[in-house]
Amino acid sequence: MKAITTERIPIKMWAESIEDSAMQQAKNLANMPYSYRHIAIMPDSHAGYGMPIGAVLATQDVIIPNAVGVDINCGMIAVKTDLKADVMKYHIVEDIMKRVERDIPVGFSQHKEKRENNVLEQMKDNLNDNSIVNAEYEKSMYQLGTLGGGNHFIEMDAGSDGYVWLMLHSGSRGIGNKVGTFYNKMAIADNEEHYLKNTVDAELPFLLEKSPIGINYIMEMQYCVVYANISRGLMMQDFIKDFQEVIPGTKILDLVRIDHNFVEREGHFGKSLWIHRKGAVPAFPGIKGIIAGSQGTSSYIVEGKGNKESFMTCSHGAGRVMGRKEAVRKLNLSEEQEKMKGIYNNMNSQQALDEAPSCYKDIDQVMQQQEDLVDILVKLTPLGVVKG
Repeated sequence: MKAITTERIPIKMWAESIEDSAMQQAKNLANMPYSYRHIAIMPDSHAGYGMPIGAVLATQDVIIPNAVGVDINCGMIAVKTDLKADVMKYHIVEDIMKRVERDIPVGFSQHKEKRENNVLEQMKDNLNDNSIVNAEYEKSMYQLGTLGGGNHFIEMDAGSDGYVWLMLHSGSRGIGNKVGTFYNKMAIADNEEHYLKNTVDAELPFLLEKSPIGINYIMEMQYCVVYANISRGLMMQDFIKDFQEVIPGTKILDLVRIDHNFVEREGHFGKSLWIHRKGAVPAFPGIKGIIAGSQGTSSYIVEGKGNKESFMTCSHGAGRVMGRKEAVRKLNLSEEQEKMKGIYNNMNSQQALDEAPSCYKDIDQVMQQQEDLVDILVKLTPLGVVKG
């Protein structure tokens, strides 16, 4: 970790280097009047909207919607099966992943029938009738248990522990986007009304936690956190079902879940703080987590070390080095497909290069840069991948 001390509060970096635009966003964060103690930058960090992805912000009495983002509680879940990885041949992986493609809608697709959920219905009923959640509820029930697009994936891996792992990465679908977008606009309007031009110009407007709009955001954000976790659980159930159709009797030995893109109250440095983790995940001492690579490289099951200087946080993945449009323009499809040789995948068009392996940092270098944040438990090597 290195510290930059030229701004109002320090920027503590676990990244050896980041793009200029991400560094400027980190400096903007460090100079905001609400930012507390220091900004933490993870090794996968790159530019986002307002706040870099792969960053941690602490505040005391305000919430910043853009420090959470619009894919609220994007996160990962992984399960360890009792099946030995050395028995998995390509045709078996292909059979399972084609069933996954059949059963789990990806991209803009959704289920033909609603997937009702009592927990979400009860949470919705506790919100205002004019809430974003209530307005989007019916539509969101068709998207519950669907993957979405972007960097979301469903993946089968061979673990360094000798077992097959199933893993997926998904978020809160359209409802999280609507909630995040709406409350960021409300924060802009509020800050402009009170002549807080610097927060708006930096795309970092805030809401007071005890204001009516701040309270509503927290409640709707928390709904999206639960929605995303339930959605991941449903997809993993479908993934396991498809796996067991091909290999009957397979048992689950372990389960790991981890979230990013959320804000919650935590105790750090003797204070009760709002910790915003955007593209960064908790790494509390002794707690397991997941750090994903690209679809052509390894991912890791890790255990947090509880490093206080990072607000007990680590990276959520490898981090992008190339924008989506740039990747589609510049990368060579056959060369990227060669990097995926032996891995079942759906990277079969020029447009799909927005998630090619070359879009991402070297995951092993990223892991080296955060050795004081996590311990590696299991290395996961991809066997089959379905991208959103």
